[in-house]
Amino acid sequence: MLLVRNTPDLSHNALKPSVAAIGFFDGVHLGHYYLIEQVKTEAAKRGFSSSLVTFPVHPRKVMDAEYKPELLTSYDEKVELLETTEIDYCFALDFTSDISHLTAYDFMRSILKERYNVQGLVIGYDHRFGHNRSEGFDDYFRYGKELGIDVIRACARIINKVTISSSVIRRQLHAGDVALAATYLGYEYFLDGTVIDGYKVGRTIGFPTANIHVTDSDKLVPADGVYAVKVTVNNNVYAGMLNIGHRPTINNGGHRSIEVHILHFHSDIYNYPIRISFVQRIRSEMKFTGKEQLVEQLSKDASVVEGLLL
Repeated sequence: MLLVRNTPDLSHNALKPSVAAIGFFDGVHLGHYYLIEQVKTEAAKRGFSSSLVTFPVHPRKVMDAEYKPELLTSYDEKVELLETTEIDYCFALDFTSDISHLTAYDFMRSILKERYNVQGLVIGYDHRFGHNRSEGFDDYFRYGKELGIDVIRACARIINKVTISSSVIRRQLHAGDVALAATYLGYEYFLDGTVIDGYKVGRTIGFPTANIHVTDSDKLVPADGVYAVKVTVNNNVYAGMLNIGHRPTINNGGHRSIEVHILHFHSDIYNYPIRISFVQRIRSEMKFTGKEQLVEQLSKDASVVEGLLL
């Protein structure tokens, strides 16, 4: 995959004609993979290259700095996943105020046709782009006729009667159903971060934890609770028991924390990069009467994690 960032790194003449799809592609989930396969098929029919037009920063966040998009993937993670699709071009277009005011027709003409040499456009049944978002497929098809761009209607990916989308996956993560989210993503949802200093209470009760600072503050953190997770440190993968929440039993601060107990692991990993991949939610966060009851529950949780992952 050739990544072309914003104003083309290549001249228009150096870009082969392609069939493209436009989208933010957050999560690069099974719905996106299905769309991308349709792009590749339509490109092959015409002897063209295949391409995607996406945005490094969520367009709404560009227009409203206070907006928190709750990303499934950071930009770098998204590019890494898109590389696995074997698409020919990925056009990473910086969304600007000027672009936000382009009509769909002008976007197709000046960005797709003139800048990126797009000759075919695959669009989902409910996709909208351009300043006037009341326009739909029939309008895009008509504009394509005028501009010499074939506009093709895409089919949606449906699993168990659910149309797969980023918003559907976000709902599952907000509910803590990381297993169902993984079914729709095609991989286990993950958080990348750094191990930071914590209160070190866990080590006093036999369950030392690594406190995690998530690298991208816009990443969606799943619902509070205890999860069975895979922990990647130094390219090694371990079984882990992760808690997201406010530690109501310990009562050592009101902020929401993300901390993982790595099973059968005793190394010092402060300041190390870490990846947490969510496998299954075990239970909700609970307040216990004291440390003894907490330790008893943590032992049960560890047994569940071992049963799932070891």
